[in-house]
Amino acid sequence: MESRCRRLSADGRAHFSNRSDDVTQPPGRRTPRTTRAEVLRVEQLTPHMIRVVFGGPGLAGFPAGQFTDHYIKLLFPIEGVAYPEPFDMQRIREEYPREQWPRVRTYTVRRWDPQNAEMTVDFVYHGDEGVAGPWAAALRPGDVTHFNGPGGDYTPDPQADWHLLAGDESALPAIAAALERLPHGAVAHAFVEVAGPPEEQKLETAADVAITWLHRGDARVGERLVAALRGFTFPAGDVHVFVHGEANFVKELRGLLRVDRGIPRERLSISGYWRLGQDEDGWQAGKREWNRRIEEEQEPPVSDAPRE
Repeated sequence: MESRCRRLSADGRAHFSNRSDDVTQPPGRRTPRTTRAEVLRVEQLTPHMIRVVFGGPGLAGFPAGQFTDHYIKLLFPIEGVAYPEPFDMQRIREEYPREQWPRVRTYTVRRWDPQNAEMTVDFVYHGDEGVAGPWAAALRPGDVTHFNGPGGDYTPDPQADWHLLAGDESALPAIAAALERLPHGAVAHAFVEVAGPPEEQKLETAADVAITWLHRGDARVGERLVAALRGFTFPAGDVHVFVHGEANFVKELRGLLRVDRGIPRERLSISGYWRLGQDEDGWQAGKREWNRRIEEEQEPPVSDAPRE
């Protein structure tokens, strides 16, 4: 599909996503589907983004495609622990101590091809930092992984007058998927903050989309994104919003959109995918409380019903 994007560069209880840790679910809750997938292809998209295409018989009938923010929970074995074959999370939960359960990392499904049963996932890569990035960089065709999912709950509303999408590198796969889903004639503004010009990607869409690439440089993550949206002139009409990325700037943007702009809760898909200074384990452990506090701070109080 040929891109019709206008590229702009710059330097310098609303809906909360439920990307929770399925592996640490309460006892008695049904264990989510665990899928076995094989690596088909690996591609270095940009200096800090690696694309992996998964396939294999385990992906037959994979229930993705409804949402543009579908995500999976990749399961990373603990070194030195022998897991059952076939891989069985229910058995692992029942028979293994908690410290031997696989580590979990959440990633967006960039693209799902049901005809070929191929799932594309893009990984942010910063050398040896983290769990999933180095793992993705070392993958070769034929390697095997397991994951839970998919989850997801956002797709751009075709009835909206216009769309606003904003985020950092972690949100870029979902933003790109949403732009591909927009039909001809739809209007959208996308703001994406990345480290610098080499991290920009070609984004395809049939819609009338203005894309603003924001180059972080030495600034704090989200700083340039927040500034850009504060200076943005919002078009008139019903807007459907997708804002995700680092939790601190997402909080600022939620205040701008929900409180300052008064956008209805049901028109916002907004959540922190990660938080600066925490790994995913720490972030997921405190995310529910973080979201609760933001709701209390930013939601207008409900007035009492008038007395007769």
